[in-house]
Amino acid sequence: MEITVKPWGDFLVLDENSTYKVKRIRVKPGEILSLQTHEKRSEHWTIVQGSATVRLEDKTMELKENESIFIPVKALHRVANNSDSMMIFIEVQVGSYFGEDDIIRYDDKYGRQ
Repeated sequence: MEITVKPWGDFLVLDENSTYKVKRIRVKPGEILSLQTHEKRSEHWTIVQGSATVRLEDKTMELKENESIFIPVKALHRVANNSDSMMIFIEVQVGSYFGEDDIIRYDDKYGRQ
């Protein structure tokens, strides 16, 4: 298994096949992922360490350890770690395609398209 480093933290793919992918995602303190949608997959996020600020469509909520949220296909979403310690969540993607090119970014702190 290989860790993929991103400007906001990193992720590790734990399991995958043709219908799902499971990732462990670590978000550094004060970092935020891009505001995005996916055309071909939904996501289930479960916070396993720390707390997360989650935006889903026009709602923003705080999730703590052992809390989860479902992100439907095509839903606008993002996650941020507004704390001073590492936040970790497990992401289960379910769908027909899991490539990074299924990310449509609307806002990105790091200037990615």
